[in-house]
Amino acid sequence: MIAGSKIESIGVRLPEKSVATSDIINRLRVSKPIRLELLTGIAKRRVCSENEDSLTLAVDAVHDCLNHSKFEAKDIEMIICCSISRFVNGLNHYYEPPLSLLIKQKSGCINAVSLDISNACAGMMTGAYIANNFISRGVVTNCLVVSGEFITSISNNAEQRVDSPKHLELASLTVGDAGAAVILSQTENIEDCFSAFEMVTLSQYSDLCLGNQSTSFPGAVMRTCIKKIHEVSILNAPPLIENALKLAGLRMNQIDFLIPHQTAKASIQSGAKHFAQYFGEEPGEIVINLDETGNTASTTHFTTLCKYLNENRLKEGNKIMLVSFASGLVIGIAVFTIHDLVKKYGNNH
Repeated sequence: MIAGSKIESIGVRLPEKSVATSDIINRLRVSKPIRLELLTGIAKRRVCSENEDSLTLAVDAVHDCLNHSKFEAKDIEMIICCSISRFVNGLNHYYEPPLSLLIKQKSGCINAVSLDISNACAGMMTGAYIANNFISRGVVTNCLVVSGEFITSISNNAEQRVDSPKHLELASLTVGDAGAAVILSQTENIEDCFSAFEMVTLSQYSDLCLGNQSTSFPGAVMRTCIKKIHEVSILNAPPLIENALKLAGLRMNQIDFLIPHQTAKASIQSGAKHFAQYFGEEPGEIVINLDETGNTASTTHFTTLCKYLNENRLKEGNKIMLVSFASGLVIGIAVFTIHDLVKKYGNNH
């Protein structure tokens, strides 16, 4: 009998090249330096080199994921691509053929059904949510959810215009490029599967963060009302998190690691304080993973989870909560317990 789905393996691809926050700030046309590193906790971020793009990051992440998996490429039954950026061969944005089909062809997952979705920075969480539903209903036994984010064009373009800390493109200066992939597979063990998985859209806030193709420079532009979107996010998230905890049969202090969307250190700390007041207790650790990668958009939860696995920070039995915030406004919560996944990562792999 199918209990649900579990995370079977994770893979990540980070570009080798990095750019320091101080270098970005020094290029801005501002009278006084913006204290971006102090506010965000981002010292640097990874950026694509000439031969890297959304597709190469995604495919490399898939290969890394399969290297940790019991499945071979030919065993994958479904691929869901969740990239915001769909750049191939530079800043050429691909609509047709869809990126999921190109990933399928280049990764060797020849038997998979493939599709693309788009849900801003909640993309991979949404893909995992859809995959969990397909697997739980027995439509497929496994699904590869993948994203390649070559998104730093919004930072490059913002550099041309940001002239104060209140500029609508300031948040664009926090992003970094990354690829991530996760395989969800069927499980009959209730202890292995997601104990709660909720996705909610609050569309009345859809205008607080908007992105589009730039008409002035190559790549894209993003405009964010930083203060307002943070306020409505932390206001609306606690009741949704509370409901997810009830579904999982847990209290907040039983969550060992809460991994929020990695936006900025000050924002995460402010949200953590608000959550502590709401619940009257705290999780074991609220994870901040921004220092060397920045905000990697839709890949942020799985790049962070993979890092903690590789650094042996997670133990069997740890209870994990992923909380996504994305323009839209989309709030997603996933709760699960780590089991055999920890054995596939770390210093011996």
